[in-house]
Amino acid sequence: MKTFDIPTYYRSPIISRVKAVRSKFDKRKKDFSPTRLNFGEVEFILGRHFGFCFGVENAIEISYKAINENPDKRIFLLSQMIHNPGVNADLEKHGVRFLQDTNGNQLISWDEVKADDVVIIPAFGTTLEIENKLKEIGVDTPSYDTTCPFVERVWKKSEKLGSDDYTVIIHGKDKHEETRATFSHSKAHAKSIVIRDIDEAKLLGQMILGDLAESDFLRIFAGRFSTDFNFNTDLSKIGVVNQTTMLASETQEISDYLAEIMIRKFGSENSKTHFANTRDTLCYATNDNQSATLALLNETADLAIVVGGYNSSNTSHLVELCEQKFKTFYIKDEDEIRSDNSVQHFDMHKNEVLESDAFIPIKRPLKIILTSGASCPDATVDRVIQRILELTNTKADIEAALAEIKQAFNEEV
Repeated sequence: MKTFDIPTYYRSPIISRVKAVRSKFDKRKKDFSPTRLNFGEVEFILGRHFGFCFGVENAIEISYKAINENPDKRIFLLSQMIHNPGVNADLEKHGVRFLQDTNGNQLISWDEVKADDVVIIPAFGTTLEIENKLKEIGVDTPSYDTTCPFVERVWKKSEKLGSDDYTVIIHGKDKHEETRATFSHSKAHAKSIVIRDIDEAKLLGQMILGDLAESDFLRIFAGRFSTDFNFNTDLSKIGVVNQTTMLASETQEISDYLAEIMIRKFGSENSKTHFANTRDTLCYATNDNQSATLALLNETADLAIVVGGYNSSNTSHLVELCEQKFKTFYIKDEDEIRSDNSVQHFDMHKNEVLESDAFIPIKRPLKIILTSGASCPDATVDRVIQRILELTNTKADIEAALAEIKQAFNEEV
């Protein structure tokens, strides 16, 4: 696996060493069992996989390279480089300015951008419309294009489906930068529709079977299908791709459901010509992080903490999984944990930040599930650990905790 040159302050003295130990005994990353970081009175049960992924580290490396290579130029990012407030704030401290917000609203006019400016394309990629706008201005975009290769893989899959006359069903959050980019690239080669969840897949299934009319399609999927879409003919051949950070189980459920719909519509003997088995187009990190979080559900713990940006799709799905069993707190960093043992945390269901008292239970020993999203630095998770140890007056004997981890996995192998 390639290593990236990213600022050292994103690395960590605790988590980096924990990951190194696990990597030594599980080089192929097939063991999804959690890691126990035991400090006696407080034990952290860490997901096997969490934190920066390949695409994020690649994007960070390229972004800081752009800063270092262009000290005398203006540097812009199309929007947030990743969904992590700390990383984006640090880029702003280095003089990087954002052209748009995460919803695509313009913060700086295109008229202000000049050909000799540096424009960084974020890890989510961007739309063909924006790519063409930058080309018209004369900006050199390839030099600092941080689009995740796993996102580009989805675009290529969509193009292939289009070349075979399939309509592309995109499972994603239609307001998310990545899904907007994927829809733009997909509709250039194929008839395309964005669906948000299994419920919308079922509505689409009713349309394929003729139980819902074109008027329903136009109303339900308004703004989420390609302009040349023909309701009467373009639902006869379909294939499913997804935003790479969606919940894997739901994408599979959608794919299985629509495959069954095509069997009911056209017969099992003809289904392969009407439904393309695209397999899962999630990125490896999303798959690994979700599998590792599912393994955490086999544990017994007093609470769960998931660390990441509040607009991070992949992080939100880890929260969904943890909530199935544990009282779960979704925090962006250690500053959310107050000295009076209250915590500020994000409620995804209400879409608001809440404050809760008595965050850390009185009982000892205390077991805490801990994981983070793919755009969260390990250093942030480190600081969350240190903050909790401080509040619980627990000694942080890192060497003893690491020795216990080494012993546990050495004995297993």
